[in-house]
Amino acid sequence: MLKSKIQSLERISSSSSVVFKILKSRNIATTTGSSSSNGVPKEKVDCVVIGAGVVGLAVARELTLKGREVLVLESASTFGTGISSRNSEVIHAGIYYPPNSLKAILCVRGRELLYKYCSEHNIPHNQIGKLIVATGSSEIPKLHNLMNNGIKNGVGGLVMMEGSEATRMEPELRCLKALLSPVSGIVDTHSLMLSLVGEAENHGATFSYNTTVIGGHIEENRLSLHISETKHLENWNGKFPLQPEMVLIPKLVVNSAGLSAPVLAKRFDGLRSAVIPPTYYARGCYFTLSNTTICPFKHLIYPIPEDGGLGVHVTLDLNGQVKFGPNVEWIDGIDDVSSFLNKFDYSVCTNRAKLFYPEIRKYYPNLKDRSLDPGYAGIRPKVSGPRQSPVDFVIQGEDIHGITGLVNLFGIESPGLTSSMGVAEHIATRFFRC
Repeated sequence: MLKSKIQSLERISSSSSVVFKILKSRNIATTTGSSSSNGVPKEKVDCVVIGAGVVGLAVARELTLKGREVLVLESASTFGTGISSRNSEVIHAGIYYPPNSLKAILCVRGRELLYKYCSEHNIPHNQIGKLIVATGSSEIPKLHNLMNNGIKNGVGGLVMMEGSEATRMEPELRCLKALLSPVSGIVDTHSLMLSLVGEAENHGATFSYNTTVIGGHIEENRLSLHISETKHLENWNGKFPLQPEMVLIPKLVVNSAGLSAPVLAKRFDGLRSAVIPPTYYARGCYFTLSNTTICPFKHLIYPIPEDGGLGVHVTLDLNGQVKFGPNVEWIDGIDDVSSFLNKFDYSVCTNRAKLFYPEIRKYYPNLKDRSLDPGYAGIRPKVSGPRQSPVDFVIQGEDIHGITGLVNLFGIESPGLTSSMGVAEHIATRFFRC
């Protein structure tokens, strides 16, 4: 289901958007346009959100509800073509993250807001619950640590059970012990994003697709954004300097550019490089279960977390399709061109399935040979690398970087989808009080 949505999104081709034409037609510029010394048009605006992924959309919606005039700039031809359309669509409980971390706080809060929003706006979702399983005796203490951590984070309803109890719930499952999280679930991310776009637009937000923020500069302690149509970057080799077609001067900026957020921040002339964290990328592939008419599981099934991720787990979509993944493949050599234009390698090599079978069979021993089909892949924007301890969400305001009205979002990986509305609420109340 999600794979077909990705393909559908990639086929969408809206007409090129010239942001200053939108500004004029919608009358959202706060002052009459002027030109810089090199003839580039300049406009003052209220709020700019860079990136129309699920977090950017949630932020745009929240700011419009607070009465702000919001312009969303997206380099792709439509919303949610990056991280937001290439994940497991899981609503996480908040079990894994260090107590009092942003991930823990915003995941728990975001989950509450997300379930409420989905119910009120008829977004397809299902609170199906999750089983985290220990398949070896050495994993049992880790399972108990996860339960204690979840309780500290305020996750309700957690139940530790013996393997026999878990097997009664899920006959195909094999494990020594399992931790039941009844508040975990799944959501249709495309429907969620479509609703967020509609609600933001209904409250006055303007979306400019095919519009890339290529950099910026600090002037009078505020960030001016350099804007270009995305099509003009297609032949860019990353070496020659990019020339803006327009400069926007916002009161408020949220850099929610996902995979390209750190690369973009490095192009904000005057922003101290020391505040931009190191960037790592981890590709995760998904395989789907074929040759079955009956879904083997009713719950999400997760192994004990691994380095860089939560392990190759079982997720279900709202059509009942079974997906396994993601794995963790650390990648490097990502250049600015790939980052700005989302030219990442999203292919799923069929041969990688041979690495999935032994991992899955630890808890699903009846998995048949040749039953895994290539699904899709996603890339996680991480701020910690291989064999490093996981790092919290990085949400930077003026107190960190000293630039008035700028919020940078770095490392918004899992549980970013679950946390999206919590992140939006956090930004609106802490940084952009109206």
